[in-house]
Amino acid sequence: MKVLVGGLHHESDTFNPIVTKEKDVKILRGSELLNHRKEDSISGIIETLTNNDIEVIPTLLARAVPNGEWDKSLYLSLKNEILEIAKQNKVDGVCLALHGSMRIKEIGEAEGDLLESLREIYPDIPIVTSLDMHATISKKMMENADAFVGYKTAPHIDERETGVKAAKLLLHAIGGEKLSMSAVHIPFLVAGEKSETNVSPMKEIMEEVRKEEERDGILSISLLMGFPWADTLDGGVTAIAVTDGDKEKAGETALKLAEYFWNKREEFVFYNETKMPEEAVDRILELIEEGKCPVVISDSGDNPTAGSSQDNTEFLKVLLSSPSITALDPPLVYQAFYDPVLIEKCFNAGEGETVKGELGAYFDRNKSTPIEVKSKVKKLLRNWGGTYKTDLALIDVDRIDVIVTSEHVGCYEPSMMGALGVDIRERKAVVVKLGYLEPEIRALSSSSFMVLTKGSSDEILERLPYSYIKRPIWPLDKKGDFKLEIIK
Repeated sequence: MKVLVGGLHHESDTFNPIVTKEKDVKILRGSELLNHRKEDSISGIIETLTNNDIEVIPTLLARAVPNGEWDKSLYLSLKNEILEIAKQNKVDGVCLALHGSMRIKEIGEAEGDLLESLREIYPDIPIVTSLDMHATISKKMMENADAFVGYKTAPHIDERETGVKAAKLLLHAIGGEKLSMSAVHIPFLVAGEKSETNVSPMKEIMEEVRKEEERDGILSISLLMGFPWADTLDGGVTAIAVTDGDKEKAGETALKLAEYFWNKREEFVFYNETKMPEEAVDRILELIEEGKCPVVISDSGDNPTAGSSQDNTEFLKVLLSSPSITALDPPLVYQAFYDPVLIEKCFNAGEGETVKGELGAYFDRNKSTPIEVKSKVKKLLRNWGGTYKTDLALIDVDRIDVIVTSEHVGCYEPSMMGALGVDIRERKAVVVKLGYLEPEIRALSSSSFMVLTKGSSDEILERLPYSYIKRPIWPLDKKGDFKLEIIK
């Protein structure tokens, strides 16, 4: 038997004006994809199929750091590449690793569009897809796939396991067994900083998911949280159940989970300490005075791993206005600003020299404005990082150490600071453009809190200019005719 595999993986923030282009994307093709083995869902898919004597037909896997919507021509070229391979091969099934919240300029949802085209080529074979827990489910997606399986953890530590499960569901189907899937849309928007799965209420909700999944005839249950920083008609949470052919049981199970979730909607709160920007300076100084250093502060409204532009300067301006912050020794370090023009000026100037120019707001001038700088270049580094390489510069901005990147990258790794000679353990305070702290940086912090800054990943969802999302939806609306909608 033969199975077509591949994937597209991206969270697309529609409030971010940056367009994701080819330079932002890492693509694996052919043998490179077949030999790919990491803790991700595509690896779980390929390994499971191979171990069951299935011939895997590779297309491609394209991934990028969360950012703005994709360039239309880039997406269409990758889609056509997948479809051409599909047309050339007679296969028994399709198993994909998709995100679920990828958006394309002028097209909209990527996943529904791709699945619809694959279904036209393969009208009669099973199509099963793994999804990120923050997938947004549409009617088009449901109409063109036999089963979806989503991660059950946030932060995501079960990606590979989810790929394994998706492949097993496909094997179940191509072995002659039936799959029935049903989904219920919940009118609810929530950020990851209120919905980690190791704290309430998500801890109890996921325990309920796992308990329901043990029932006879239930093959998979997924609770897909959606992506709140995308203004889309289908935005919200989705409960999905897959059974061994019992359509009625799938529908009842999905609805039961959706009702259980909806009844807990008021329990979703920030479980880490949060401050408004104007309160943050005093809190930083308090924690330093208490000896709880390093203090790690999240600039949550401009979090590139949630798709923001990584160039918002507003919180940096707040810090620069405080003599107590700029007097810290060693200086507060701020990670990081995406500014390809300023960083090239830094390299042209050289280490130890002074660079003049504008910092920040290079891509998004609607949400902040640039800061005029005349800064010493303290350290430079070309091509730092793994999959997504970037040039780095460490500059002194009025007694705050600011990291500048040439590419749009995640700001959660302490090794970025380390590569520039900054030991986080020797600093009193560190700001990262991030939401909840990733394990690597959390382990090095003595205290931490999140600042509710504005930006393309604003944690206060009511401040975002939604236009297309279906209303009423919680928490944008606290009253209205809320409905749990059966998608399929």
